[in-house]
Amino acid sequence: MIVTLIIVCEVGFWVLLAAGLATRYLLKMPRTGMALLLCEPLLEVLLLVVTAIDLKNGADPSWKHGLAALYIGYTVGHGHRTVKWLDGHAAHRFGGAPPPKKPPRYGMARARHEGAVWLGSVAAAAVASVLLLLAAWYVGGDGNTDGLYGWIFVAWRAAGIHGLIALSYAIWPKKAPECDSAVPARDPEHVPDLLVRRTGKDEEQV
Repeated sequence: MIVTLIIVCEVGFWVLLAAGLATRYLLKMPRTGMALLLCEPLLEVLLLVVTAIDLKNGADPSWKHGLAALYIGYTVGHGHRTVKWLDGHAAHRFGGAPPPKKPPRYGMARARHEGAVWLGSVAAAAVASVLLLLAAWYVGGDGNTDGLYGWIFVAWRAAGIHGLIALSYAIWPKKAPECDSAVPARDPEHVPDLLVRRTGKDEEQV
């Protein structure tokens, strides 16, 4: 049941997102569209409540409950970024807004961007850990809570791997490609002066 509910919440997330954006920009009803977007956190609340009830009714803590906690954590850590990114593209495509600014691709600007995304993974791991600790406390000492604690390790291991990837952009920043100015432009006035002078000298020698 928990796995099915996770799938339903994931599908519901994208359905509400599509409905909210379509209502805002296609139907020209921004308030109604925003209300639909704000309903998305209710899916995570529903998943959390059902997971707690399942444990309360005597279900043994398992990977399903850990997966539910990770899903909620991921939504908290990265859901807002996903919605903002898609909203920017929808506003540009259907609302006449300027195209959304692309993330930096090179240098320390890219490193800072990757660091900001990594903070979302840290927030996801923190939220998942809190939920798993609360679930272990809720079950009490009589139940098997080893699986729940194991998922805490999984959450922080994922955040750690993401952190190493983000750190690599700061240690080895990606350099922007250098433009080759030796290629002549189609219009002579666009050719660099150095190239023009060199061409003139070659013609005089001939």
